[in-house]
Amino acid sequence: MTLALEPLYTITVTCGNCENSFKTSRVRPSFKKAVRTDTDFCGYYKNENPDYYVVRVCPECGLASTENSAHSLNERQKQDFRSKIASRWIQRDFGGRRSLEDALEVYKLALLCAQCIGERERIIASLLHHIAWLYRYQGNEEQEQRFLAHSMESYIRVYEVEGAGANDARLLYLIGEINRRLGKYTDAAQWFSRVIHDKKIIDAAMIRASREQWTVLREQMLAEKMALPEEMNTSGK
Repeated sequence: MTLALEPLYTITVTCGNCENSFKTSRVRPSFKKAVRTDTDFCGYYKNENPDYYVVRVCPECGLASTENSAHSLNERQKQDFRSKIASRWIQRDFGGRRSLEDALEVYKLALLCAQCIGERERIIASLLHHIAWLYRYQGNEEQEQRFLAHSMESYIRVYEVEGAGANDARLLYLIGEINRRLGKYTDAAQWFSRVIHDKKIIDAAMIRASREQWTVLREQMLAEKMALPEEMNTSGK
């Protein structure tokens, strides 16, 4: 009799603040296939949701980070983190299986940590977006919209600081799609248009997705009897 493979496995992580080694859970790659995915890349899973386990939390000092975060804090970051977060941390272990509520808690902690240490804007934007997804799973539309708005502002800051090269069509598409979800249709049209018309962008999947959402957007605006921007009077192709 063969034993069924568990969706979760553990890895050992070294804390970037206190250098404590701790275990955190991940979802096995074979269990990561989404049953369906929303147009802003929010996935729905049959088994464990891998997004619940992206954030790793040091049980000793409370530093919450992702694999894309800074691997070790410099002295200034350590001082800021200790004074604002570690000094108030009550030791907890998030290394095992996580509920939706646990995931929300660790993502919000990761957001606080990232803001406290001055993490890269891309990391902050992604954390805000993931929190919006968690509220979507909960059916809490008010909080979902709130965090979508914050994530959109953060993604726009990424674009303003870093620009968007040929490989960043996904960033432009996301800004367009989040604008659409927030009802900012004219802004959404402008961002989708950049992906569709910028000759430097060669990401076929994102160009196709932008065309599809452009069409959805046009239909939404017509249904709500809104004036179409000039570029929308064509097909967007």
